[in-house]
Amino acid sequence: MTRILYSGTKNASSWAFRAWLALREAGIEFEERVVDIRKPQRFENLNRIVEFSPPAAVPVLVDGETVIFDSLAIMEYANELAGNKFLPREPRLRARARSFLAWQHAGLSGLCPRLSFESAFYPDKRAMTFDEQAQSARAYDAFEKQLSHSGGPYLFGDLSLADMALVPTALRLASHTPGDRLSQWPQVAAWNDRLMARESVREWLSEANGLPVVRLPDYMP
Repeated sequence: MTRILYSGTKNASSWAFRAWLALREAGIEFEERVVDIRKPQRFENLNRIVEFSPPAAVPVLVDGETVIFDSLAIMEYANELAGNKFLPREPRLRARARSFLAWQHAGLSGLCPRLSFESAFYPDKRAMTFDEQAQSARAYDAFEKQLSHSGGPYLFGDLSLADMALVPTALRLASHTPGDRLSQWPQVAAWNDRLMARESVREWLSEANGLPVVRLPDYMP
């Protein structure tokens, strides 16, 4: 059986990144078909996706006759195929991990919306606004607290779906956070470095960094 992941432009599709990471980390074989989601071709390309995926968005995983059209659903499916190794076994910890997953899937309370995933690849990044600094500090505080509770090296000890889901967020925030400021959260800094060093993450980013940047008009404050 051939599994096909319809992914997205690698420096613009954080949701596809999450699904792709879960499949890669689970060791699941799949064929990747990258859908160019840059404008103006974005709309024509996604109109083809709607033929088999109701949201007309990526990622989409086609596994035989089954179509899974949501990044979180794909991540959960990858975890199940891998023997549920990417969620804690203890029910309360598993619920806590799913809380982080749900928080990310709901947009992290609108965390720094102008610092999009695309902006992580801009060579000329702007400084964070005061409000963005405060928002990112709230997220870093939550990550630092969870890492302290688990003892690391990841949010729940071993690598989890929560860590994978947060990779694009960790990337976009850290790319705009000066090193001396991130040192206020030493465990977050180490966690971020550990995530970025993973082979799967490096594989995706090596392709993303080679693409023309995708400029969004609302980046400047």
